[in-house]
Amino acid sequence: MSQQVQFFTVSADEEGQRLDNYLVTRLKGVPKSAVYRVIRKGEVRVNKGRAKPERRLQAGDQVRVPPLRLAESAPPAVPGQSLVHHLQRAVLHDAEGLLIVNKPAGLAVHGGSGVNLGLIEALRQMPGAGGFLELVHRLDRETSGCVMIARKRSVLKLFQEALRQREGVQKTYLALVQGRWPDGVSEVTAPLKRYVQNNGERIVRVHQEGKESLTRFTVQERYKRATLVAASPVTGRTHQIRVHALHKGCPLAGDEKYGDTPLNASLRDECGLRRLFLHAAELQIDIPGWVPLKVQAPLPDDLQQVLLNLPAFGV
Repeated sequence: MSQQVQFFTVSADEEGQRLDNYLVTRLKGVPKSAVYRVIRKGEVRVNKGRAKPERRLQAGDQVRVPPLRLAESAPPAVPGQSLVHHLQRAVLHDAEGLLIVNKPAGLAVHGGSGVNLGLIEALRQMPGAGGFLELVHRLDRETSGCVMIARKRSVLKLFQEALRQREGVQKTYLALVQGRWPDGVSEVTAPLKRYVQNNGERIVRVHQEGKESLTRFTVQERYKRATLVAASPVTGRTHQIRVHALHKGCPLAGDEKYGDTPLNASLRDECGLRRLFLHAAELQIDIPGWVPLKVQAPLPDDLQQVLLNLPAFGV
């Protein structure tokens, strides 16, 4: 089905975006290939003139888009009432264009790759969602805890830049690792390299040609056959905490990808651990021009129960 000619006015919040990125965001349901094709052909006009894909837009710019054919797609998945109620109770902070949610384990942050509905899609369909909603960063599907979502493009740009510069945002995770965390090890700096396997699954390994990576670890509690640690990733590599813990001989409990050991089966049967023990417990924000903020997500009941069962584990 073809659309009519469309006109957009660039808002102050949208200023600075590349033309191609702006249109991909604006033209939901239109294949990216179609967007790039009409830009290359000069059919997209900015202030009545032709523009290249990399053009940076300014507030007040008028963008004309020719009729485009929408991709055939299934209707968007709708979150169930139980998920809606859970997410309404999971809001930890909502002010100044920044929303922080305590994401439940098992919910992807966004749809795709066989996932019809993720956190961001669910939030966009909730009552009172408003207009702009974009993920500031990602959290693995099996990880619970703090996720930042921007309600304004200016907030999205500010926080993503802070994360890139590794200044102003500190994330702290709680993780249960197998075995005894080595005495005196407070930092792991092993470089990480990402691989894509034949089945499309991503996997990360320590490799000398990998990207520089840094995670800080602090022991919180020692148990007979496991250790509770606080982990603060300074860099933001894929699966960083999980692979750095594995590198020190202490894979995360419940980690089927990097630490699927016989101990995991025992933790499941005797302590009730049914998933990866990794929780984004705290965010500390101290960005110039932003009010300092500390947000904490309580450890979920299922992980708290595991810790309660651990003292008797293996005795």
